[in-house]
Amino acid sequence: MSQLRVSCFSISLDGFAAGPEQSLENPMGINGLENQDWQFATATFQQRVLGKEGGETSTDDDFVTRGFDNVGAWIMGRNMFGPVRGPWRDESWKGWWGDNPPFHMPVFVLTHHPRDPVEMPDGTTFYFVTQGIHAALERAREAAGDRDVRLGGGVATVQQYLSAQLVDELHLAVTPVLLGAGEHLFTGLNMRALGYRCVERVATEKVTHMVLRRSAARANGYPS
Repeated sequence: MSQLRVSCFSISLDGFAAGPEQSLENPMGINGLENQDWQFATATFQQRVLGKEGGETSTDDDFVTRGFDNVGAWIMGRNMFGPVRGPWRDESWKGWWGDNPPFHMPVFVLTHHPRDPVEMPDGTTFYFVTQGIHAALERAREAAGDRDVRLGGGVATVQQYLSAQLVDELHLAVTPVLLGAGEHLFTGLNMRALGYRCVERVATEKVTHMVLRRSAARANGYPS
């Protein structure tokens, strides 16, 4: 079965993945983009997300590239898709990524409000799932086939999948930033009791990469 992976998920030193007051002007909340500076600088991000040449080729870039490897579908929460809240007022909002999003595969967006699929260039189609996290994962796995499913943000979406013990691998990029407030990843989560352990740690000039994986043998509580 394909794996459900969280990749390149940046958190501050004080554990916040986004700042407060997300808006069109502050897509990751106030000061939240500071968490992403390490990723923005990489060649893979510049080329794949921004469509530009250049960028840094480094260990950080290797982790960004790994995040796209063997991925056949995405899941994300509505917060990651955009700042629109409540029922969809119209069909104009199609994500933060412009006319050609970087996914190039099916993307399943968790929402409480139905919306028709949005087909974008080069293989990206946004499907809006109102039946919850399990239904979204089932549809994403069907779309991905033998490949993995990548789980994007926001924080609440990742927390739901972690709590349900559905995330197989979690790659955290811990940045030397203090946000002070916002959306804290570990609120209400006992990662040890959920069975996660750190299997890889790599420190670079800009960030420390931590890869956590879940062991089924440890998932029912603390190991003896």
